[in-house]
Amino acid sequence: MTYSEAVAYIHSLLVFGMKPGLSRISALLSELGDPQNDLKFVHVAGTNGKGTTSNMLSRILVEAGYKTGLFTSPYVFSFCERIQVNHQNISESALAETVSIVRDAIERLNRRGIVPTEFEAITAAALLYFKNAGCDIAVMEVGLGGRFDSTNIIPCPEVCVITSISLDHTKVLGDTIAKIAFEKAGIIKEGGVTVTTNRQEFDALQVIQNTAAEKTAVVPNIIGKTAAQANKALTDAGFNIHLTGATGGTGAVAVSQSLPAGTITSKGTVITVDFRHMDTAD
Repeated sequence: MTYSEAVAYIHSLLVFGMKPGLSRISALLSELGDPQNDLKFVHVAGTNGKGTTSNMLSRILVEAGYKTGLFTSPYVFSFCERIQVNHQNISESALAETVSIVRDAIERLNRRGIVPTEFEAITAAALLYFKNAGCDIAVMEVGLGGRFDSTNIIPCPEVCVITSISLDHTKVLGDTIAKIAFEKAGIIKEGGVTVTTNRQEFDALQVIQNTAAEKTAVVPNIIGKTAAQANKALTDAGFNIHLTGATGGTGAVAVSQSLPAGTITSKGTVITVDFRHMDTAD
């Protein structure tokens, strides 16, 4: 399979449309040996800024010394932009090789009446490539929504990030901020940590906090606190995180904890962050 053939094959799957749900991506990844189970993740959902946030987080992790995968969409110049390791696009030859493996798996599923979609195929290719590349962690940008997005097949991430939420894709996600927030908050998993903006609309923030509460949440109150007060609240909640700056108004917080170290332990916690004024961690 050549690069052009790989891209043409992926786009050919568009004929099957968009089908929310995780059963097909689960079956596809099973055929590929479940590469997602050998990786650590940062999962990013939201309406505005999730692509920028994903890129920023990827660069932070690379600079911290981690081999970092990045899965994002759409692309600007080359399809290969969607799958990166350490800021480098997947090569055309590697994409062709990876898609060839994914195509063979899809053909096996087709014989069982399982028909993965285009985005599911791309997600599977990214996860397989990240595993084979030996990534320490991968930043995964949600395609649409969150709860039934194919990226949500990943195990509990080191942290999930929900950027600002507004009305989008209302025919699929719902016609209110609360309904859309419910879909995007679907990436919150038991035992996970969630970061969201303190510029979040009230209805969206309520949904995010309630979802976290259902996941045995401990939600420290850090909005409007000084960095010292916020650090104490987080420490009392079982975190090993250092924050700089204020956490209310136009201030910001920055998480300098090394994400893959596994020391962020509180369950279902929501940290709210002003992403527009991110300080540099000490």
